[in-house]
Amino acid sequence: MEKADPAGRDARTMTLEAFADTIVPGAKRTDRDPSVAGAAPGPGAVAAGALDLLETPATGITDGLDGYAEALDAHAARYAAEHGLSLDASLPPFVALEFADRTALVRTLTSPGHPEKELWVLLALFSTMAFDTAAHLPTAAAIAAGHPGLATMRFAPPDDDGLWRFPRFSYGRELAPLHPGTTATGSPA
Repeated sequence: MEKADPAGRDARTMTLEAFADTIVPGAKRTDRDPSVAGAAPGPGAVAAGALDLLETPATGITDGLDGYAEALDAHAARYAAEHGLSLDASLPPFVALEFADRTALVRTLTSPGHPEKELWVLLALFSTMAFDTAAHLPTAAAIAAGHPGLATMRFAPPDDDGLWRFPRFSYGRELAPLHPGTTATGSPA
């Protein structure tokens, strides 16, 4: 049976979104959103485009996302059985876990000594990058569109010409003189 949420997302999407939401929690998109637990106010990794980033070929993991979702759901089913939890059979197992259980399972998967640690840490890093850097989008475009992570961090917009300049030194003083070969656009000659 294909499991899907009220918005029509497939099991793979729901599971990967639930993982990303466990890493950088956010508010539910709707009251009937099974993937986003609503464990934190405001936008989280899912709202910031975690799935879009995961599906970007440059990550190098795009072809393995089906396997990630299947493995995560298998781990969740084992976790539920070990802890005597009854899961909603209409949802993928990881999505059906309560947020605290999702967090406990991810903590186990990313712990030192876990044989799959590197795989899960990589997925967690990309989930974080979607929020912290909007790595799947051009930075200026992400800022202009109100990317939730960059907005939360108050990432400074570029100047009108699309370049970032900082008229005040962040350390309160110039750390090094400008190289004499630097062009007007800030590039080295």
